Amino acid sequence: MFNYAINRERGFTLVELAIVLVIIGLILAGVIKGQELITNAKIKRTYNMQKEIAAAIYTYFDRYQYYPGDDPQAAARFSNPVVTSGDGNALIDVGAATTPADFACAATGTEQCDLWAELRQSGILAGSGFTNPVHPYGGAIAVSYYEAPLVPKLLTHWIHFQNMPYDVCQLIDQQFDDGNLATPAGAATGTIRGKTDYMAATTGVFQLEFKL
Repeated sequence: MFNYAINRERGFTLVELAIVLVIIGLILAGVIKGQELITNAKIKRTYNMQKEIAAAIYTYFDRYQYYPGDDPQAAARFSNPVVTSGDGNALIDVGAATTPADFACAATGTEQCDLWAELRQSGILAGSGFTNPVHPYGGAIAVSYYEAPLVPKLLTHWIHFQNMPYDVCQLIDQQFDDGNLATPAGAATGTIRGKTDYMAATTGVFQLEFKL
């Protein structure tokens, strides 16, 4: 008489499968939560960055009685690098006209580019030279006297953030400004605005404006 070994393949029970699914769910929830925390941290850092730049500009004004870049005594104050004195008209601009953002500053000659070198040489901002700071989403930052183009238009000093993701613009507006969700009015009211309407967007990047 022969004995035959019977090989039996044992599968997962429903309880074991349920445990695996629960573990996978917890991992996915942790990943999603982690991404949410990163997103919120970048948004908060972006908002705080424009506040820091505004504080730096007003600190310079308190110290020298002029805005950086507009300072008519700047050439006498700073020499590493050499800057061009501003016209002292209380506007960071070309003359007294609306001045679009320059996100590619590299040398002296315009008030909004000299602004960065003067803030850095005065020890108010870290770094050196004329190069624009970069925000957490990789675009450059500029400051100028500018007429925000969406109606209702507003001619004043703005801190410009280049190449901001559309959804981040929407969230910043909702969290830190009037949060007007109307289209196209949402990006044209309050102290945070767009060069173009980001509220209606479902993709793309936008120039986001913070009132100085």
